[in-house]
Amino acid sequence: MDSIAEVVTKHASVASSVLTRVEEVLRWDEGVSLKSSAEKAMTYEVPGGRLIATYTLAAQGNLSYGTDLVYQSVSGMTDSEKAQDVSVLTELLESTQREVDCQVCYNLMLDPVTTPCGHTLCRQCLARTLDHSLHCPVCRRGLALPPSLQSQASNATIVELLNGLCPDAVAARAETVAQENRPGEGELDVPLFICTLGFPHQPTFLRIFEPRYRLMLRRCVEGNREFGMLMYNRYYEPQAELGPVHFYHYGTMLRILHCQVLPDGTSLVETRGMYRFRVRAHGILDGYAVGNVERLEDVPLAEEERIESVEISRPAVDESDVAGQIDRMPTGTLLTLAQDFILRMRARSAPWLQQRVLDIHGQPPEDAALFAYWFASVLPISDEEKYKLMGTTTVRERLKITASWIRRIESQRWVD
Repeated sequence: MDSIAEVVTKHASVASSVLTRVEEVLRWDEGVSLKSSAEKAMTYEVPGGRLIATYTLAAQGNLSYGTDLVYQSVSGMTDSEKAQDVSVLTELLESTQREVDCQVCYNLMLDPVTTPCGHTLCRQCLARTLDHSLHCPVCRRGLALPPSLQSQASNATIVELLNGLCPDAVAARAETVAQENRPGEGELDVPLFICTLGFPHQPTFLRIFEPRYRLMLRRCVEGNREFGMLMYNRYYEPQAELGPVHFYHYGTMLRILHCQVLPDGTSLVETRGMYRFRVRAHGILDGYAVGNVERLEDVPLAEEERIESVEISRPAVDESDVAGQIDRMPTGTLLTLAQDFILRMRARSAPWLQQRVLDIHGQPPEDAALFAYWFASVLPISDEEKYKLMGTTTVRERLKITASWIRRIESQRWVD
C-alpha cells in the first residue's frame, strides 16, 4: 500500500487541473423496493483521473469496501485524461508486482509460501535454501519447517492477488520454471548418487546430509522417486569411453520406498534396487552428478543355455585349476554349491548371516537370477570384488563369480 500511495501522490501532483465526478451506485436486495427518495446517492468532484479520484476518496474514508461507482469527467473525457488513467494503472501494476517478487530468485513469486517469521518466497526457492540451511534467507531466523515443504500450505491471499493482478505473468513464470525442470529427450536426465554399491531386488539404506544430495533427493521424491547409484572410483580407473572418471560406470537404479527427514535436514532413505545400467554420458546439475544411462539386460535364455553347453563340454582340467573347474560346472550345480555354503555358514553361526541381516535382505532366494545379488549384499567382502557382478549379462557368469568367492573363502578363510 505504501508503494501504491507513492505512485498516486506522484500523479496527483500533475493532475490537479482535472476534475472527475464520482457518484456512488445505490444498492438494493433483489425483490425489495428501492430505498427512500430521501436517500440520495453521494456525488463527489475530486481532482485527478478515475483511479486517483477513487484512491483519494477511499483514503479519506468516504467509500466503504463494497461500494460501486460511476465516473464522469467534469470537462468531458479527453484523450489525454484517458492516457493518464492508463499510465497510472500501468505504473501501479509495475509497482505492486515488484512487491511480490521473491527475495531469493528476484522473479515473480510462484506458489508463494510464508515463513513463521513473516517472509514470503517461492516454494521452490524456499525449499532450495532449506537444502543448505534451516534459516530464513531474509532475516536468518531459525525455521522449524520440513525441508521438503510438502505439508506447508501456500499463501492463499498472495496467490489470489497474483492471479488477479498479473495472470499472464504468473502463467509465463510457471511455464518457464516447468521448462527449466523438464529434461530433453536423450539428455542428462538421471540423477546419480556416487557413494557405494546397490544391487537389483535388494534394499539399500542411505543417510543423505550434503546440501547437493538433499536437493537431488527432494527432486527425486517430487518426481518419479528414482535415481542411479554408482560406486566411487577412488583411483580414477578408466571406464570405457568415459575415460578416467570418479565413478564406476555400471550402477543400479534405485527406487525410493521411504524417506524420513530429520529436524536438521538430514534424510534417512530406504530404497530398493530395480535394474542395472551403464552410464553413457554424464555432467553436473546444481552440484550433483546427472547422466544419460543405458539399461543393462541379460542375454536371452537360449543364448544362456548355449553358453552353458559350450563351457561344460570342455575337457577336464587339473584339480588345482579352480577357475577351470568352476567353468565346467552346470549352472544348477553352481547354485547348489552356493546354497550349501550358506547352510554350512549358518550352522557355524557366521555373524554375516545373523537374523537381523536376514530380516533386512530376506532368506536366500531359490531363483538363480536373484541369488548372486542377495549373496553379494550379505557377504562381507570388498566392494571391488562385488562390483564384478555389475557388468555381467548372464546368470551363469554371476554364479561363477560367487563360486570363486566361496572357493577362496574355503581355502583361505577369506571371511569369518
